[in-house]
Amino acid sequence: MTTVQPGGGSMVRRILLGSQLRRLRENRGITREDAGYAIRASESKISRMELGRVSFKERDVADLLSLYGVDDGGEREALLGLVREANKSGWWHSFNDVLPGWFQTYVGLEEAAQLIRTYEVQFIPGLLQCEEYARAVFGQSRPALCDDEIERRVSLRMRRQKLLTEGASPRLWAVIDEAALRRPVGGPKVMRSQVQYLIDVAEQANVVIQVMPFRFGAHAGESGAFSILRFPEQDLADVVYLEQLTSALYLDKRDDVDAYVQVMERLCVDSLTPERTIDLLASILKER
Repeated sequence: MTTVQPGGGSMVRRILLGSQLRRLRENRGITREDAGYAIRASESKISRMELGRVSFKERDVADLLSLYGVDDGGEREALLGLVREANKSGWWHSFNDVLPGWFQTYVGLEEAAQLIRTYEVQFIPGLLQCEEYARAVFGQSRPALCDDEIERRVSLRMRRQKLLTEGASPRLWAVIDEAALRRPVGGPKVMRSQVQYLIDVAEQANVVIQVMPFRFGAHAGESGAFSILRFPEQDLADVVYLEQLTSALYLDKRDDVDAYVQVMERLCVDSLTPERTIDLLASILKER
């Protein structure tokens, strides 16, 4: 049995529960089709359960545990307790009106991460955006958003940032392309606020910021923006997050993750050091 760290989040509990159900099924040599039949469901539902992509019904899990030969009362109760924890709503569910389903998964994983490494090209990473900058970004959305929806999205982004300062905060390591710093989002005043915000937040012990300068030329991040999330739970693989216009990709296969880790490490080596990054930010601030 894998124990979940305090504050691990319902998303992590769901993924861990799914992986444990998969192991139990495979150890008994039972197919997904037969497991689905046992709980009056399809093979695809078993697959989604084992990937942690759906909520769990306690009755379904109890029936699967019986099918898999889990008779020990303590083990059954531990897994059924994990069902109850996995089904708890996170704080972000109160933002369902402006939070797409495919991004809810990311927010849940972000909340549970121990280390977040991110590379951004066009914009400042969401966790490092000041309020004025975030408002300007959402104001340029297409199709256009009404003022109320913009404010809701800004509130969500600001709420996400609390994880860097509250509780067992993760470490955030961000590499930002210089293009994002030079792009005048919201105008000079907004950009001054944003650059100053980066200088201020870089003082936090759990935040590292590096800039990939123009002068370096072509670099390892040619494939575009991505994030890598690592978790304290040993059974939970690193996840690479790739955001698209209307959806997102979540990669957790070892080969895929390793490829992105290598790119991130190369970016960190080739980018300005954190100290020189602050110098660059200060010089940009003077220019504005």
